[in-house]
Amino acid sequence: MSTSSCAAAETSARHPWLAVTAVGMATFSVVTTEMLPVGLLTPIADTLGTSTGTAGLMISLPALLAALFAPLVVLASGRLDRRKILCGLLTLLVIANIASALAQNMAWMLAARVLVGFCMGGIWAIAGGLASRLVPDRSVGLATSVIFGGVAAASVLGVPLGAHIGDLAGWRWAFGVMALFSGLVLALHLAVIPALPAAASTTLRQFGQQLRNRRLQAGLLLTLLLVSSHFMAFTFVRPLLLSVSGFDAQWLGALLFAYGFTGIIGNFLAGVVAARRTATTIIAISGGLLLTPLLFLAAGDSGIGGGVVLLAWGLAYGGVSVGLMTLMMKAAPGAVEIVAALYVGVFNIGIALGAWTGGQAVDRLGLSANLWLAAGFAAAALLLSFGISVAGTNKRPGAARD
Repeated sequence: MSTSSCAAAETSARHPWLAVTAVGMATFSVVTTEMLPVGLLTPIADTLGTSTGTAGLMISLPALLAALFAPLVVLASGRLDRRKILCGLLTLLVIANIASALAQNMAWMLAARVLVGFCMGGIWAIAGGLASRLVPDRSVGLATSVIFGGVAAASVLGVPLGAHIGDLAGWRWAFGVMALFSGLVLALHLAVIPALPAAASTTLRQFGQQLRNRRLQAGLLLTLLLVSSHFMAFTFVRPLLLSVSGFDAQWLGALLFAYGFTGIIGNFLAGVVAARRTATTIIAISGGLLLTPLLFLAAGDSGIGGGVVLLAWGLAYGGVSVGLMTLMMKAAPGAVEIVAALYVGVFNIGIALGAWTGGQAVDRLGLSANLWLAAGFAAAALLLSFGISVAGTNKRPGAARD
């Protein structure tokens, strides 16, 4: 059993929902920092003298390292107080953002992004198991939604926030603002998060046991396909909107904010439906992420077409984090922290695979070929989603809502 599920449920917080919100803000901070370069890719590449495809390493490198660091942090943390671990990681996140803002070349920037990867893996994995320790049992579901809502909100708002600040004051200020925000989140943690000692250590054997869980294996593969498909295309959303749809750069921030708004709607819709109809939710999300690159290929060469597809894209991707995490939790409800670490790992491998593969495709074959590639990954995810649904129905004929 995971550390989180073995930990004392009676851990008390003076302000439990403020503590839950603080943890959600931590996940928001680290995922926003991770996603920040997406909306700033072109100006960063120009300033640091590299290609757009190479600049995509700012996304793929920390994502790949987060996949490694997530289980390592859970294993290495032993019985250490989770409050201290979160505060330490937030401190490193402040440093990473300052270093990114001051970067003078691509090597410097990538070094800072390595630190982001460490923070990403650690914060997301540790935060995933804290809901049951901060609120009563009857409220764990809602608290978990708030914590992972930080991931969802960052995934859809981090890019437009960065793009907007970058357009107003330059990309370095975008990282500077995130350093300040992360510092404020750290201060909030110090003020409201109670001591969170672990009752037991998570072992490598427990990870191995969960990796043999067939339902979890299917969910992790689905996560890899969906996230790779999305980031294959979305890492290069700026050149898509500018060079394919023909938008002026001044409209980019507003467009991505609109994308973020529909993403938040998608997050809440998926959160409401996924608790009762998880498989149906995943099928809908997979279908949406298949349609969006195809629609962009068909109608994205105009401002209206590109804008409408972008809004649909946000709606589809907004439900990914909460939908997939719900699937993961149902696959192994007694091993929350282990599941969260594995989920974070595969999610970030998907980001790395998508961003790197997309970068190679864009540099060698162009933006349109990259969209076809993203559609292929999404099609595979849709087929797997149907398979998961059928397997769940066959295993529990009376539980069609699972």
